Amino acid sequence: MVSIRLSRGGAKKRPFYHIIVTDSRNRRDGRYIERLGYFNPIAIGGERKLQLDLERTDYWLSHGAQLSDRVATLMKQARSSEAS
Repeated sequence: MVSIRLSRGGAKKRPFYHIIVTDSRNRRDGRYIERLGYFNPIAIGGERKLQLDLERTDYWLSHGAQLSDRVATLMKQARSSEAS
């Protein structure tokens, strides 16, 4: 099954996550099919906290990809910020 989930990067105690499309059998930080955006939980100043390509996300969802719980909430945030 194809899933859309977070892949961790960044330094110790300074997390940075890529939002990726991957086979659910792959490891968290392993091989992926496509990178859809990023999530920076400790963004300060002018840095963007969330960037997500909603068109590509919709494409993968239409082809049967499953969202992880955290990515589902991030997608709701991205859609609400795009609408306003």
